[in-house]
Amino acid sequence: MAVPTLRPEAAATLARGAVIPAHPLALTAERTLDERRQRALTRYYLDAGAGGIAVGVHTTQFEIRDPEHALFEPVLALAAEELDARAGADVVRIAGVTGDTAQAVAEAQLARDLGYDAVLLSPRVEGADDAALLDRARAVGEVSPLVGFYLQTAIGGPVLDRDFWREFAAIPSVVAVKAAPFDRYRTLELVRGVAASGRADEIALYTGNDDAIVADLLSEFHVDSPTGERALRFVGGLLGQWAVGTRAAVALLDQARLAMAGDAGAYLELGLIASDMVDVNQAVFDPANDFHGVIAGVHEMLRQQGLLDGVWCLDPDEGLSPGQAEEIERVRREYPALNDDAFIAEHLEAWLR
Repeated sequence: MAVPTLRPEAAATLARGAVIPAHPLALTAERTLDERRQRALTRYYLDAGAGGIAVGVHTTQFEIRDPEHALFEPVLALAAEELDARAGADVVRIAGVTGDTAQAVAEAQLARDLGYDAVLLSPRVEGADDAALLDRARAVGEVSPLVGFYLQTAIGGPVLDRDFWREFAAIPSVVAVKAAPFDRYRTLELVRGVAASGRADEIALYTGNDDAIVADLLSEFHVDSPTGERALRFVGGLLGQWAVGTRAAVALLDQARLAMAGDAGAYLELGLIASDMVDVNQAVFDPANDFHGVIAGVHEMLRQQGLLDGVWCLDPDEGLSPGQAEEIERVRREYPALNDDAFIAEHLEAWLR
């Protein structure tokens, strides 16, 4: 069977590195899809300069797949329509897939039918060991190019060692891996595993460590590979944090490229804002409360900026933690260079049409 491949334009973007926001879900107060604001979010990301969009991922809420909501296909289709209308061929389209092998394969096939380039494969499968996760990945990889995903344990991700990532990266349809364990040791294990697979030149590394974005983009990992020592680095980010401040994120990634090319001024400036970025993430992601308000926090930032009408989640038990809205307002005020307030205000009316 032929290995699924990316469109050449998408492959070039993914390899070069891009800002890929994890797309939130816009809901009404009745917890039904707010199509107008859902489209507005996609328009915002594209006009902000995102090199790709990831839909149907954790930030979009896994519950979109529940039968009582049945939003997985409509949400992917809405984004695809906006991408068809507004995006260049170089914008990468990624769909999140989850569930057991049968569900993940079916979701991957739907995503391909809707024009998505690749699927981000969630590792959350109850009761599955490493071997089962790898067999599932191979099955999904027969349908679509794969983006691996190391999901933090705080929201249900398993601990995956170097051997797992070596075997995963050896799957021919794997085109990228998102590292989001929120742990430096586990991030290094992932990078070492990809290097050990012998396919490091074919796999783009993306940070999903929302608490260490700048650190990841400025890191060079010296690791062993079948052909000797290699230097690997993260080329971009696929992030829930970049669902807010997306235009600022594009500028940050451009600055990281300059820094890694030897621009000492860019390197120094990024070092100075690294802790500011962590402060913003702390307000949005709510680690003080075990990430209870992580999705609602993204919503609240977008609500304060006018893109969303509220912070409603499909799960009524999900919402902001006490004081979180005030913290988000604080970081918006203190770090204007890291949010898009002025940019959003300028274009909001057009996006909401």
